[in-house]
Order: sequence, then C-alpha cells, then structure tokens
Amino acid sequence: MKKLLLGLTAAAIAAASAFAFTGCANTDKIYVATNVPFAPFEYEDLNTGKIVGVDVDIMNKVGEKLGKDVEFVNMQFEYIIDNVASGKQYDCGAAGITITDERKELVDFSNPYFVSVQYVVYKNGEFTADQIKTDGETSYVLWDELAGMNIGVQRNTTGDIYVSDEIESEKGVLHGTGADCTPYDDVMVAVQAINSSAVDVVVIDKLPAQYVVSNSSGYSCVALYYAGEDGKADEPTSEEYAICVTKGNTELLNAINEVLAELGDDGVSALVSKYFGIE
Repeated sequence: MKKLLLGLTAAAIAAASAFAFTGCANTDKIYVATNVPFAPFEYEDLNTGKIVGVDVDIMNKVGEKLGKDVEFVNMQFEYIIDNVASGKQYDCGAAGITITDERKELVDFSNPYFVSVQYVVYKNGEFTADQIKTDGETSYVLWDELAGMNIGVQRNTTGDIYVSDEIESEKGVLHGTGADCTPYDDVMVAVQAINSSAVDVVVIDKLPAQYVVSNSSGYSCVALYYAGEDGKADEPTSEEYAICVTKGNTELLNAINEVLAELGDDGVSALVSKYFGIE
C-alpha cells in the first residue's frame, strides 16, 4: 500500500499559521481538524453556515463530558494528521479518518466507530448490467472493470491510497492497463469532474458516495470488490474510521472512547440516519 504523504508542506504550514488560536494552550476548548464536505460525517449546513454531521455530534458529546466547548476547523484532508500530530493548534481530527499503521506512528486513534468500504460513483450508463454484480445484498463491480479508466479520488484518502497502489504496484490489478488516478481536494469537486468528463469514475467511501448519489441526478454508486481466485467477488475494500488525537492526550482520548462506548453501534447508526435525513 502506498505510504501517505506525512511531511507538512509549505502550504500546510501557511494554512495552519493563519489561525491565531492554539488548541492545546486553551484548556476550555477542544479544537478539531476536519474536512468538509464529507457527508454525513461532516458538511456545511447551508441554512446556518455551520459544520454539522456525525463526527460533530460525537465531539460535542465529548465536549459536554469534559466541560469544554468544541470548535471544528475545516482544512484539506491531507493536512489533518500532520496538524494533529504537531499538537500546536489542534487537539484531534475527526473526518471519517481511516486507521493505518503509518498514521498510528504520528497520532493516537480512538476505538473504531464505523466500518466503511470503498464505492465507485459513476454516471448512469458507464457500466453495463453484466459488469454490475450482486452478492445477494450488495451491488458491486470488480477492480478489473476500472482498467483503462481515469479514476478520480479525494487526495490522500483511503480511495487515493487504494487506487494509486493498484495502478503503481507491479502486482496491482490496474497496473499496465492504462488507468490513471486524478486526485482532488474534496469529494464534490471529484464527482463534478465526472460530469465534465475529466474523469470516468470516482472512488470514495460508501456513505459519502451514497449521499452524493441521493442528492444528485444522473449518478449511481456500487461497492468496489476484489476478485477471488474463481473470478467472483472475494472481499470489499474495507477500513475502520476513528478519531485521531495528539499523542499523549490521554484525557481527551479516554473521553472520546467513553462517548463511543455509550453510543454503541446503534447510537452511531442513529446519527448516520439523522444526517441522511431518514430518521
């Protein structure tokens, strides 16, 4: 799997220094780095201009437990881990962040609270009925069906890692097929690139993919599976979401884990339903 870009770029440093506050120095507030839009986990409420979503509700419960206000700060996803790792301005990151070994070297992770799989968003008609399979519950396409395509992703997300690795690795499913990976700064820009024919499809996490499709006409999405030895579906591209915390901040990490335990799977599912508008 391709390693994440872990070093802060000049642009990241400039963006971070634009904020005058210092999260760790302010014991009355928790500063949370996030990336909008990534519905239903975080997105902007067009009526209020505020960031809302599953992660916001979780962290607000953490703030209540610790007696602190919570402030979400939007930034490009690729800068979240580095900014939280530095511990200078942000206490934690909540943005549907996947746990990886590389990231664990820089930050501490809460207990996982959601399991996601990678989905393919495409314009209706991109795949034939024969290309779209089903395992009885889930519709999916195999990685092989993306051969030769220009694939859009959100920069430095799990989708970016998976797609880049499958193209660049000599053992990758898409290696040598003419497939390309085009990264974008956010999910919506990537999906809009399909409409302009800049990319053929977009690979993103399940719930954001389903949210985009439910709020846009002309698009569909299906799960992305690896093929087994018999050519049939073997397993999806799955990952676990968690909230990342500056190393050593055990008080905050413990509070997050307590809230997640109190919510349980049913509580998190209820929040997902809430922000999908299907309560």
